[in-house]
Amino acid sequence: MRLKEIKQIFHKELEAVYDAMEIDSFFYRLIEQYYDFTRLTLALQPEMSLSKEEEQPLFEALAELKEQKPLQYILKTAYFCGLTFEVTPDTLIPRPETEELVQWIGETVDKNVPLRILDIGTGSGCIAISLAKSLANAEVTAIDISSKALEVAKRNAENNNASVIFIQTDILETTQLSQTYDVIVSNPPYVRMLEKASMKSNVLAYEPHTALFVEDKNPLIFYEAITELAKRYLEEGGWLFFEINQYLGVEMKELLAKHQFKNSSLQKDMYGNDRMIKAQK
Repeated sequence: MRLKEIKQIFHKELEAVYDAMEIDSFFYRLIEQYYDFTRLTLALQPEMSLSKEEEQPLFEALAELKEQKPLQYILKTAYFCGLTFEVTPDTLIPRPETEELVQWIGETVDKNVPLRILDIGTGSGCIAISLAKSLANAEVTAIDISSKALEVAKRNAENNNASVIFIQTDILETTQLSQTYDVIVSNPPYVRMLEKASMKSNVLAYEPHTALFVEDKNPLIFYEAITELAKRYLEEGGWLFFEINQYLGVEMKELLAKHQFKNSSLQKDMYGNDRMIKAQK
């Protein structure tokens, strides 16, 4: 079948769920990964055809897209800070807003001095690995409660030629760290159960809930635990960075002030939501 005909089938099968531009992006991502074809390839060779065997992966992906499975999980690949990451159902899909957090860290720290950085709740390793790649003088450690997520993160570090120390631990049970750090960063679970109804169904169906949700009665449980650790294991003048729930910016500033952190600053993401906060010990 000709590729342009398969593309038409994609639009017909998916138009009830996705808009035309998104369907196009799915189709072109798939043909690029499966066949190393680009949008230009199809434009220059509109009659290009695939055999029955060759087209099978496309139709398998189409069936999964109809079930609203995220494309990143179908391809087992996501892009973050210019790097390629393996993602599985044991890890969250990296978001563009989190790229902004990594950029903010790079703009804040002195890149010319040695730095010890700790990433708490690393998941796929996207924050830790991106920092290790962009900050040549940084020694980066990453921790996570999930052994399966850490397996993915280790492969991502190896595939991106990044040096990161990985440790499995439950941050809510951790009272001691092995050393002090100049930067501690975390993108912990922060979506309250009451916000579930407003989330996309594909996120709810496929992404790991333990990495997303917290109980309504104590939505800052991870932030409290990490800030307590940071009080003892951040160097004087060191920075604490968080990705946060957009509705809890004021509460986060109050939490950091309660623990005597200074120079706290909220940062909006590309969508105009309070998404990041930093503070200094």
